[in-house]
Amino acid sequence: MNMQNDIRKLSNLVKTGYDLTNEEYILHEIKKFKLSQKRKLMIIGENYYEGKHDILNTDREVINADGELEKVDNLPNNHVIDNQYKKMVDQKANYLLGKPFSFKTENKTYSNEIKKIFNKKFKRTLRGIGIDSINEGTGWLYVYYDEDGKLSFKVIKNYELIPIWHDSEHTILDSAIRLYETIKIKNKKEEIVENVEVYTKEGIYYFILDGNRLVTNEIKFSNYFTVIEKGGKEQIGYNWNKIPLIPFKYNPKEIPLIKMVKSLQDGINQILSTFENNMEEDIRNTIFVLVNFDGENLGEFRHNLATYGSVKISNTQDMPGDLKTLQVEVNSENYKAILEIFKKALIENAMGYDAKDDRLQGNPNQLNIRSMYSDIDLDANGMETEFQASFEDLLWFINCYLSQNDKGNFENEDVEIIFDRDILINETEVINNCNNSMDILSEETIVANHPWISDPQKELESKEKERKKEIDHQYSDAFNPPKKDGNVNEE
Repeated sequence: MNMQNDIRKLSNLVKTGYDLTNEEYILHEIKKFKLSQKRKLMIIGENYYEGKHDILNTDREVINADGELEKVDNLPNNHVIDNQYKKMVDQKANYLLGKPFSFKTENKTYSNEIKKIFNKKFKRTLRGIGIDSINEGTGWLYVYYDEDGKLSFKVIKNYELIPIWHDSEHTILDSAIRLYETIKIKNKKEEIVENVEVYTKEGIYYFILDGNRLVTNEIKFSNYFTVIEKGGKEQIGYNWNKIPLIPFKYNPKEIPLIKMVKSLQDGINQILSTFENNMEEDIRNTIFVLVNFDGENLGEFRHNLATYGSVKISNTQDMPGDLKTLQVEVNSENYKAILEIFKKALIENAMGYDAKDDRLQGNPNQLNIRSMYSDIDLDANGMETEFQASFEDLLWFINCYLSQNDKGNFENEDVEIIFDRDILINETEVINNCNNSMDILSEETIVANHPWISDPQKELESKEKERKKEIDHQYSDAFNPPKKDGNVNEE
């Protein structure tokens, strides 16, 4: 299959209103995506999470003789990073996804099959997607079959993916273009290769971006998965009826958190860096007033002062020499005050919480704790709504996989995904409330809300076993009267 035939098969990528060939359309979308502010923001969010902040690239500048700023290299230029942004991202991800999620379905067979798929590895993957969605606006999950024919999942970065949406609400995916870099060794030198993957309902097409043109990759095309037909050894390629890329959005607008707090994070870094610069620049905290200096220029004066700790001045009858100083103090309280303002503003704009909040002093009641968590709870509600919709799409692929492997048809089965939020509680107060509600609520509800129980169903089963054991023991005592002096009392 030649290049032109490959390109013609990408019919799903041609949008109504675009007077472009398919190849031109792909190149147009790639160029637009690379230059977009949206992608730039995704990369910034990822970099800031990793500690790569703008402060690292700042220079120390002073006003020159012409009144303009110029770079100087002889002054302290500290780059201090207090990564409050990463703290907020981890706080949000752990709040909603830190504890393993659970699911509820009436069909026990279906429940057992889902439990095998939603294992610990998947739950770790989901937390990673949560961090990506906060950093980049959306986290992408790719569904595929591994070499053993098992359903598997792969995370794709949002700044690598160009989704082609069917609707303006971004709920139906027509196709997608993935652009990512790999390292290739050529003539004993590393060479960066830009790979292009085009996901359509027909399968995946593979290209290499060579300047302003697409070149067919060694692997031209593949189906999404292969199945070995019964009674044979031949693997036959199949495709899903949907593109197996599932978006997990941070919010409906797909806006990353960094957009809300970048200026505040930069401000925190700048305050700390400036403070350290001023503290290190101790010799400049003192302004020297020279009278009849015995030297040629101020550079010589600074050199003598730094080297010998003293300077030489002239003392004549007409002009006696003198050296006076004006002390400039660095007021640390000013830095502390503005730093505290910036940190509080960042927490509020990020909709997080302050673990050192005054409301946690002493023995806080549950109302105070709820008040402290109100902002992050609101944000988590929106994120959970988006993730619930994504799980519906994911379950469609899972149901197809189970049906293909003769595990059963679960298309019409209802599944409820439950996110167990990692919230601080006053355990004593909650336990007392559970005890006081025993005559009102069912045992199942009370057990589910007890702070010491992570698996309510397992706990109920354990309690039922204890009851049966106690009843059996009581019946055993009733039919076997107690012995006296080692003999059975027959009276």
